Amino acid sequence: MNKKVELWDAYNSDYEKIEGVTLIRGQEDKIPKGVYHLVCEILVRHIDGTYLLTKRSPDKILYPNMWEASVSGSVLQNETEIEGALRELREETGIIADKLEFLSKELGKTCWHIRFLCVVDCDKHSIQLREGETCDYKWLSASEIHAMSDKELLGWQMRKHI
Repeated sequence: MNKKVELWDAYNSDYEKIEGVTLIRGQEDKIPKGVYHLVCEILVRHIDGTYLLTKRSPDKILYPNMWEASVSGSVLQNETEIEGALRELREETGIIADKLEFLSKELGKTCWHIRFLCVVDCDKHSIQLREGETCDYKWLSASEIHAMSDKELLGWQMRKHI
């Protein structure tokens, strides 16, 4: 199967797009110091107050079989943060949303983390897992999430928003 090359826009530490620079997924080791790409993270809260957690596939290179408190992924070249977040949400869960609430923006080692909240009123059994990305999901209360250890929960930064 031919996998399409994923291209990203480049940003500086002031969150300004660097025109004329394209970054390529899988070549992160070639990204110069001081250049970053965007990663969106979406916290999904059901109207009943529970939060969606997804379990990373055992085939993932980084953090296999860990639970994640957010749906996340890189923003593609020429996408806005919102467009990238809505696409990732749809691709990884099947949830089609039209509104996100901005939570925070934080500069990481290699990327800007843009965090959003999505409040949903969906059938909680309708989540569609993405093969190779996720292998399970569950809905938990805020207290259940806060009780999870950092060894089982990836995305602990999202706890401050729960």
